[in-house]
This record gives sequence, structure tokens and C-alpha cells, in this order.
Amino acid sequence: MTTTNHELQDLLDNNQRWAANTEAREPGFFSRLLKQQTPQYLWIGCADSRVPANELVDLLPGELFVHRNVANVVVHSDLNCLSVMQFAVDHLKVRHVIVVGHSNCGGVRAALYDLRVGLVENWIRHVQDVRRMHQDWLDTVPEPQRVDALCELNVLEQARNACHTTVVQDAWARGQEIVVHGWVYGLHNGLLQDLQLTASRAEDVESAYRRALERVKARYAAA
Repeated sequence: MTTTNHELQDLLDNNQRWAANTEAREPGFFSRLLKQQTPQYLWIGCADSRVPANELVDLLPGELFVHRNVANVVVHSDLNCLSVMQFAVDHLKVRHVIVVGHSNCGGVRAALYDLRVGLVENWIRHVQDVRRMHQDWLDTVPEPQRVDALCELNVLEQARNACHTTVVQDAWARGQEIVVHGWVYGLHNGLLQDLQLTASRAEDVESAYRRALERVKARYAAA
């Protein structure tokens, strides 16, 4: 067996142990999971391997619907993200859409410092747009904190974008209960922080965004 195959076998062995332990802990778990998928939450997060969505909130498979991409971006031209959102909102009837960024995000760092990182540069231009939008304020943030500050600004902008998608707007228009949130995860402490951008109606989005933005700025000013 080659080294590569041996490494992959380790993953398969881990899977067998996990499945056995899960079934022992909750007999019939996989049989029930096969019959239905009824998550209440859609998590839109970063693809970073250090941010495992289900584990961070201690939820089992079937309890959290997840979409991930570099730097947790939500843009109206990304049919992948929009398709996930529509399936989650229209078919699974999730009640919460949570956009989750994380500290020391590599994609955000590259966007902040215009790093040459290959094809993904085209993707993180969306984050560079966020940087340019808030450049004057970012320049006042001490250098060691600037990446994390942009991480939080990016969460707010992407959560705002999620609110403005046709998926969420249509759900609100027909009276469906959908709440959009913006969170950030601390790699340094393992804790999630609610950035308090919470919107449950179309008319609440801009005021919720402005309040959350002011809280972020105030927190960094006090640091």
C-alpha cells in the first residue's frame, strides 16, 4: 500500500469508528437520518479547514445545512451559494441564515494586503470591495488588529448581501419566518461571537446593518 493510500485508509478507518460510535450513542440514528433532513439553520461560512461548522455548534448531521467558500462571500452572481440558499429556505424551511466569518482569515488577509495568491484573487475581489468601502476607518485600526477588523466588516457586508438576495426577499414577502445573522469565530479561543446584525424583515436590514457596524467600530476604538 502506498503512503497516499495508507493516509486515505486512515480516513476510512476513522469513518468506521465514528459511525460505530454514533450508532452506539444514538441507536437508529442513521435510519432516522435517511428518512428526513429538517435543519433549522443554514450556515454560510469560510472553507477554512479550521472552522468545522457542525462541531463548533455541537450539532449532529442533519441539524445544520452548510455552504462554505473562501472568505464566506455571498454575492448575487454566485449561483452555487444562491442555489444552496434557495434549497434551504424554500424546501428545507430553515428559520435562520447565519453568515460566519473567522479571525485571521487567509482570504481576508490577501484582500487586505493585495497579496498574489492565484486564481482566488478574482474571488476575493469581493472582499477588496469591502476593504475599499471602509478604507478610511480601517486605516485607523492598529495594524495587528486590521485583518480581524476586516473579517468582521466582511461578515456584516455578506450578511447584508444575504438579506438582499431574491431568495430571502421573496421569503419575507410571502410571510415566511427567516432571520439573517452575522457571526464571527475566534480561532484563538474557539468561541463564536454574534456581531448583532440580525434582520427578520426587509425593512429592518439597513438599520440592523448600521447598528452592527457602529458596534464593531466602537469595540475596536475601545480596544
